[in-house]
Amino acid sequence: MKLGLNKKAVPDEALAILLAAGLDLLGEPPVAWHPVVWYGKLIRRLEQGAPQGHLAQLLYGALMPVCAAALVLPPILLVERLCLIAPQSRLKQGVALKPFFAIRMLVDAGRAVRQPLERGDLPAARLALRSLVSRDRSHLTAELAAAAAIESLAENLSDSVVAPLMYYALFGLPGAALYRLCNTLDSMIGYRGPYEYLGKVSARLDDVLNVLPSRLTALLIIGLAPLFGGKRGRAWHIWRRDANKTASPNAGHPMSAAAGALGVQLVKVGHYTLGDHEKAVSPDDIKRAESMVWCVSSVTIVLCSILKAVRVRKNRSLWKGKHLS
Repeated sequence: MKLGLNKKAVPDEALAILLAAGLDLLGEPPVAWHPVVWYGKLIRRLEQGAPQGHLAQLLYGALMPVCAAALVLPPILLVERLCLIAPQSRLKQGVALKPFFAIRMLVDAGRAVRQPLERGDLPAARLALRSLVSRDRSHLTAELAAAAAIESLAENLSDSVVAPLMYYALFGLPGAALYRLCNTLDSMIGYRGPYEYLGKVSARLDDVLNVLPSRLTALLIIGLAPLFGGKRGRAWHIWRRDANKTASPNAGHPMSAAAGALGVQLVKVGHYTLGDHEKAVSPDDIKRAESMVWCVSSVTIVLCSILKAVRVRKNRSLWKGKHLS
């Protein structure tokens, strides 16, 4: 009997996730070739045509995701089809998948805030936070800046890693691409202020798409807490108590789980307080949050690879059964 791993034991579509994860370690694609950057430019063009008036903006805002998806979906379907033409080329899906999630860039953003705080350079830390948060940073203390970094690492762990990989595992490249499109729409126009009516539909759509990923991220943070110096019991307690304290129906889940796991209190003044004030938030806590991102991301990659393999095998079995009957 010949021993060894069957070449078809793991479908190429599942291995594509591992390839994409390896490419992520090398960094992001050039801006000129980054599909999420293209999505941002497309959204900005659509935004320029927005009408005046609340009702008109609400209706136009409802059409924006539809129009954007209609433009984004054909090329990504073509890319996926080209990747599936030959068995070996399915691995090329990994190259196409990479731009839709970002692990190393997220960790680097956290480190960019942590290192100035370690040197006592608060202005530089506030400046570095601009890649993570959109709030006013000019009056943040060192502790609030550290807390803001941890909050963003936790929230973006769901938005930028768990969700796109989960949607790829479930629906292929179109799933990952359309998720990132909706998430980009929400980040650009889905907030209160001048875009409140224009972005209402995009914001609600993003909320729906993140219901499962945000809670899955929280559970992974809780389950893996000991790997980055955290405590499972405390993380579970704070998550159950504080997850619904944020205005967003989803952001509070990974953020409260992280607050509990790390034993810190995350405060956005005038908005929410997550966790207990056991100690002042420090750069060391940001470093542990960076480790949290690596741990949760690694397990997510493995889980999504398994899920993708199961779905591919199931679809192939159904296809064979249909054609044999």
